[in-house]
Amino acid sequence: MPDNLFNAAEVIDMGIAKEKKRRDFYALCAKKFKDEAMQKLFTQLESWEDEHIKKFTEIRDSAEESEVVESYQGEFEAYIRSLVDDMQYKQVSVANFAKYVRNPLAAIRYGMGFERDAILFFSELLRHMTPLHREKIIELINEEKKHLMYLAEIKTKYE
Repeated sequence: MPDNLFNAAEVIDMGIAKEKKRRDFYALCAKKFKDEAMQKLFTQLESWEDEHIKKFTEIRDSAEESEVVESYQGEFEAYIRSLVDDMQYKQVSVANFAKYVRNPLAAIRYGMGFERDAILFFSELLRHMTPLHREKIIELINEEKKHLMYLAEIKTKYE
């Protein structure tokens, strides 16, 4: 394989891993907060992320290799990894969760960060997909935008 080719399925797998982390974060939030509205909010978000995992898996299973023009060998992979490998995702563990997410407002802010991250990741992936996959990625971006707006609206109640 020439140096300027990447396997789209591998990049999509990174996106699926991020979706799973977001889902796991929302599951932890749903269990942590006793407030019924918070449980409902985070259970719904967890369910939406599960749907995204299914959609993203379908895209991955039918993805083809894509050619990426790079300034230097490994540039695109390094960039995508920098989008995936951030501190927020490393904090999604039971131990870290208890340290960083102490109240509903903190959980909502983290959720908003995850949704922004998803929009960025999907947007970067978009230009490397086939037209059919682009439509699906655009649908996912629009869903993540709705999640972000939903969380932003709820956040105002806790500020």
